[in-house]
This record gives sequence, structure tokens and C-alpha cells, in this order.
Amino acid sequence: MRTIGVGLIGLGTVGSGVVEILKRHREDFARRADVDIDLVRFADRDPARAEALGLPMDRFTDQATELIADPAVDIVIELVGGTGVAKDFVLSALRAGKSVVTANKALMASSGQEVMESAAAAGVDIAFEASVGGGIPIIGPLKHSLVSNEIVSVVGIVNGTTNYMLTRMTDDGLDYASALAEAQERGFAEADPTADVDGLDAAAKIAILASIAFNSRVTVDRVPVEGIRGITTADIAYAAEMGLAIKLVAIARRTETGIDVRVHPTMIPVAHPLANVSGVYNAIYVTGDAVGETMFFGEGAGSLPAASAVVGDVIEVARHIRSGCLNLVGCTCNEQLKVRDIASLETSFFIRFIVADRPGVLAAVASSFGEHGVSIASVIQKRVCDSGDVELVYVTHRATEASVRTALAEIGLLDVVTEVASVIHVEEL
Repeated sequence: MRTIGVGLIGLGTVGSGVVEILKRHREDFARRADVDIDLVRFADRDPARAEALGLPMDRFTDQATELIADPAVDIVIELVGGTGVAKDFVLSALRAGKSVVTANKALMASSGQEVMESAAAAGVDIAFEASVGGGIPIIGPLKHSLVSNEIVSVVGIVNGTTNYMLTRMTDDGLDYASALAEAQERGFAEADPTADVDGLDAAAKIAILASIAFNSRVTVDRVPVEGIRGITTADIAYAAEMGLAIKLVAIARRTETGIDVRVHPTMIPVAHPLANVSGVYNAIYVTGDAVGETMFFGEGAGSLPAASAVVGDVIEVARHIRSGCLNLVGCTCNEQLKVRDIASLETSFFIRFIVADRPGVLAAVASSFGEHGVSIASVIQKRVCDSGDVELVYVTHRATEASVRTALAEIGLLDVVTEVASVIHVEEL
């Protein structure tokens, strides 16, 4: 049995979980996987973190470069996050001939090609299961178990913070501000929640999944994204009346004209499995031409769930090192599929207006929609605002994003329209 030396950079939330799992199951790993995983070095800016975890301080360093250069380290775990020094650590480790395990979605979604090519050039592994879905296995299945399929679509709820907030708004009537404050109080949202509530976290994750699923590079800057800041309890109530639920959904589809990839609040049928994913849980719905529909469900974040994926990668890489078969599955982005412009997207829309309570409003709005080829499926008018204006809700038939947005820009200028309050995509999935 070979002992594999591991160096851990970052002793934060996920890093502490990695330490706990390695302490708890080291002997089990040796028995089950025939590899002995030894945490030989660990690095963090704060030595108090190492002391709090009961780690031997003779193995601690506050210089990640020292850890990377240590010849006893076979695998480097990078848990710093971001695309700054973390990228330098990852590339330095790969160039030094060390395999790397990371949970860094931002890095893999923006510089995945550079990282994968560096690993291939050095003949080592780069593993990143924890970058999407926390403890949910999804990258491994896409690269291995489902590789016999042409993946048709990957659709998911991949951000636990926003899913928790929307669940509380739906089930308990909280408004956006109250739901966010509660999520922050319970540790589900950061003090600066921008990455979560504006959909940026989900965009990075779907970029990674789309790249793997469709064998074509999709970077996060190519993903159109909209967050949940504008969602109100009124929107949720209307959705419920129509048998729909509002979720922040990440969507990637293979089409005849390229990859359709996007993140935005979406109304989906309550009968769909994703509509019933609540709280901080994540779910990823994958459709393949042979396997049909599959769904991967579980906790998408947290110390131990994310650490579970990290340590799973470490064990797999350790097996590769032991057998001398590194970089078996490298970068699979060997197709050059176009990422479609969202303007060409065709779907239904839920649109809520605040309008003056006077004759001719319906005709004026309908006329603008008609001029731009947007057909109306239903109209609801039943709520009177404190100002005396009324709420007018339209659901369209399928129409292009460009047509709807052009029509709304024109409608917003009508003197009878006070506000275009909500525009939400409606998907049948």
C-alpha cells in the first residue's frame, strides 16, 4: 500500500470539513481504496485555524508556496477560492508535477481550459467535483457514467441561498428583504450576498456543467444571468394560481444552432421534480438521448457535503497515482459549439404591469405586443394598488426574447403604464 501525501491550502469552512473526514476515515480509506491518505502539510493565513482543528503545528505554514514545493506532497487541495492567488497556487502546483483537487467554481468557469491544459502538459490530474453542487456527484457522472449519451440538457437549482429564500417567500409569505435577512442570520447567505442573489454563483456552475455535458468550452462571461432581487410575493402568488413555482434555474441545452445557456428566475410546473426542491437543497436534472431523464439531488453547500466531494476526488486521484495512470480523462471540450445569443431564445413570459385604471389600457398594451409578434395566452386584472392604479398580468405564448423586450420598451413609454413590475420566463421543462 502506498502512502499519498496531501497538502491542504485553506482551513476555512470546507477545509475544516476535509480535515474532519480525513481524521475520521483515514483507516477506512486504506481498507476500502487501498491508499493511505496522509495530510502532510496545510497552509492558511491564520495559524489559529490549524490550532482549533487540533492539527500538528510542525506541519503548518502560512506560505502556500512552501506547501506546493514540499516533495512530500503528492496532491494539493486548493480551497482558497476566487481567481486571484488561488489560480497562481493551482497552476504552480500543476507545473510542479502535483495533482490538484479544487472546489473553485470561479476558476474553473473562467480559466478551466488553461488549468486543464496545464494538468495535461504535466501529466497530472485536476479534479473539481466540489465546484458544482457541493456533495452532489455530478461532474463524475457526466465525465464517466453518462459519457455514452449525447446530453440533451442540464437544468438545475444550483444555489442553496436563493433556493432557501424563494422557499421561505413561497411557503411562509416572507418578502425578499426578510428572506435575505433570515438567510444571512442562519449562515446560508454571506454579508455581501451579491454572488448568490444576482445569479453569478449559479452562472459559474452552469458554465462548468455545459462545458462537460456538450464537450464545448463555455466560460462564465458567456452566460446571460438575472438574479432574484426583483421577485415579489405577488409574483409568487400569481405563479401558484397558475400551477407554477418560481425557482432560480440554471439551464443549458443543446440545440441545432448551438448551446442555449442561461440563469434566471423561472416559473416551472409544480408537478416537475425541480419545483419541489426546497430549502438549501440543490438538484440537477440531466437528460440524455439513451438514459432519458435523471436527477441528482442533495445538499449543495456546507462544510461536510462539499468536503465529501473534495475527499472523494483525493481518493480517486490517489488511486491514479498508485496505479501510474494519471490524466486519464482530461479536457473533453473538443467541439466548437456556438453559445446562442439570448435574444433568439423562444419561451413564454409572465409579465406584470402597474397601469392606470382607465379605459383603453388593455387595447394599448395588446396593440404594442401585437406589433412585435407577441401573442397573449392570458390576461389577469384583479388587484388595485394603494395609488389607485391596477395590476395587470399577461402570460404570453412562446415568443423570442428580443421581441418581448422590444415590445416592453415601447409599452413602458405609454402614459397609461406606471411600471413594468416583473418579467419572468415560463418554462415547461
